[in-house]
Amino acid sequence: MATAIGHDSGPGVPCTPPLVPSVSTIPGVVVDTALNGCTKADINNSKLQFVSPSAEEFDVLQRQLKARLEEGQGEAIYEIGMGVGCSTNGLQPDEMEASLATVASLASACNADFQVLRKKPMEAGMMAQVLLRRKVNEDDFLEVRVAVVGNVDAGKSTMLGVLTHGELDNGRGVARQKLFRHKHEIETGRTSSVGNDILGFDKDGNVVNRADVHGGLNWAEICRASTKVITFIDLAGHERYLKTTVFGMTGHVPDFCMMMVGANAGMIGMTKEHLGLALALGVPVFVVVTKIDMCPPNVLQENLKVLTRVLKSPGCRKIPIFVQSYDDVITCATNFTSERICPVFQVSNVTGENLGLLKTFLSLLSTRMHPHLDKSPKFQIDESYNVQGVGAVVSGICLEGVISVNDVLLLGPMADGEFLPTAIKGIHRKRMPVQEVRGGQTASFALKKVRRNQIRKGMVMVHPSENPAACWEFEGEILILHHPTTISVKYQAMIHCGCTRQTASIISMDRDNIRTGDKAICRFQFIKNPEYLRVGTRMVFREGRTKAVGTVLRVFPNTPAPQTVLSSASAILPALQHQTSQPRQRRRRRGQGARGPSGGGTTTMAETGSTASL
Repeated sequence: MATAIGHDSGPGVPCTPPLVPSVSTIPGVVVDTALNGCTKADINNSKLQFVSPSAEEFDVLQRQLKARLEEGQGEAIYEIGMGVGCSTNGLQPDEMEASLATVASLASACNADFQVLRKKPMEAGMMAQVLLRRKVNEDDFLEVRVAVVGNVDAGKSTMLGVLTHGELDNGRGVARQKLFRHKHEIETGRTSSVGNDILGFDKDGNVVNRADVHGGLNWAEICRASTKVITFIDLAGHERYLKTTVFGMTGHVPDFCMMMVGANAGMIGMTKEHLGLALALGVPVFVVVTKIDMCPPNVLQENLKVLTRVLKSPGCRKIPIFVQSYDDVITCATNFTSERICPVFQVSNVTGENLGLLKTFLSLLSTRMHPHLDKSPKFQIDESYNVQGVGAVVSGICLEGVISVNDVLLLGPMADGEFLPTAIKGIHRKRMPVQEVRGGQTASFALKKVRRNQIRKGMVMVHPSENPAACWEFEGEILILHHPTTISVKYQAMIHCGCTRQTASIISMDRDNIRTGDKAICRFQFIKNPEYLRVGTRMVFREGRTKAVGTVLRVFPNTPAPQTVLSSASAILPALQHQTSQPRQRRRRRGQGARGPSGGGTTTMAETGSTASL
C-alpha cells in the first residue's frame, strides 16, 4: 500500500497520476512498497492513519518506513492528510498536530531526521508533506551526481561557481575562474575537461559550503558537515570536446542531468545533442535558463516557446513545468522520478534571482542507483593519478557491494586480458579519508604494487570470486540515431560503454546494412585492448556525425585478439629485443667545444675526423 498518495501538480500544471514519492518510482505507475511481510490490510488506508495509532499499528508503520527508507536509498516523502477512498482530504489542526507527532516518533525510532516541507490547504483542513532522511555518521553522507550539460557559453561553469562558492557573478565570468583546471580554460573561458564540484546540504536543507579567505573550498569539512552532497559533473559544451562530454555522461553514471540554456541564445549548437544523449541514456533532465537579467523579455519568451516545443516533441515527450514558487519546487521534486516532467528554472547568476528555488530543488533530489550491498564488489575506474609518496591512485564509482581498506581485488583487464591482484591501502571520498565505500558512491583508492602506467580508463576492480574475464568481442542491439549513408560489416566507430572508450569494428550483423532509424543486432570487436563489459549496460556508438545508442546483450570472453593486434605485436617485439641487446652509445656533439674521448679539454673539427662529419 502506498502511504503517500499522488496529488495535483500545482496551478497551471497537468495533473499527474498517483505516484509514490519514492526514488524508485516507475513512470506513471502506482508502486506498492515492500512492507517486510506486512499485508495491505495491516495498514489503515484512512487519512487518519497517523492520528494516535495503536501500538500494533505503530509497529506496522515503523516497518513500512524502514522499507521505504531502504527503497529510497535513505530518503522518503510522506503526505499527511491524504487517504485512499476519502471523500475529502485534509486534517483539522489538532489532527495534524497529532499526525506530525506520530511521524516524528517514527523518524526517531528509525534513526531518521524529520522535516516538514510544506503545508497546503485542502477541502477538510490542511495537508502536509514531510521529508524523512536517514541519519548518517560524521564520515558518511548521501551522494547525488548531477551532470551539467549545454551549449558553449550557456553559463555552466559560472552557475557552478555561484552555487558552490556562494558568491554572485560580476557579469564578466569571475565565478567560473575558481573552477577551471587548465591555463587554456582560463584564457578562453571554455571547459575542456570533466570537472567535479560539490554542494553540501545539512539535515535542514541549508547549504554548508563556505569558501576560505583565498576562495577555496575544503571538501573534507563540507562532507563532514553535510547530510547530502550534490556532485556536479561539469562537462564541456564545445563540439570539439564532444567525446569528453559523452565519456562524462556514460562513465561517471550521473543520477540527473542539468541542461543549461542561455536566455539570449536559446536551444542552439550542442544543446539538442546533449539533450538527445541524456534521453538515450535514460537520465532524467531538468533545465536551467540562465542570463535572464541581460535578455530582453520578448527574446526570452520566444526562446522559452522553442524550448517548450522541443521538450514536448515526439522524441522527448516531456511535460515542462516552469518553476516560479516554493510550492512548484516541492511538486517537481516529489514527482521528478516519473521521468515525464521536466522542471524549468529561470535564474540569474548576477542578481541571484530564483537561485534559492534551484538550491531547494537540488537538496530534495535522491540517488537513482541501488547499492546492491549483498553482491560482490565492483569498481569502475574513470581516472588514474600518481601521487608522490603514495603511488598509484585510481578514482571512479563503486557499482555494487562494499569495499574496505586492505581488501584484495583484481585489477584489469591488462593488455593481455589478465587481471592482477592488488590491495587497497587507503580510501578517500571527496578528499575525506574513510574506511569503506558502498555501491553508488564515488571514491579514490591508493593501490599497492601497481604502477600508474599499468592503469587506464575503463579498467575495473572486482572480487576474486567473480572470476572476471576480458572480452575482445561482444554483441549488442543498436539503434541508429543519425548516419549520412549506410552502415555495413567492417564499419568502425568509437564505443562508449560505462568507463570503456575504445574503437570497435562491426564483424557481423543480422542485416546486410542499416541506416538512420534502423535497429539491428551487431557483433563488435575491439581494436586495441580487451575490455570488461557487463550484460545490460547502455552504450553509445559514435563516429563523426554518426550516432547510435544500444545495449550490451552478450559478451564473448574466450575469443582471440584481432589479427591486427597480433601482427603489430609480432612486428614490435623483435625490434624491442634488438634495441635492448645493443649497448647504449653516447653521440658526440658536433662543433667547437665538444669533449674529447678522455672527457677532458676540447676537441676541434679536424681532430674528430669522420666523427665530426656525421
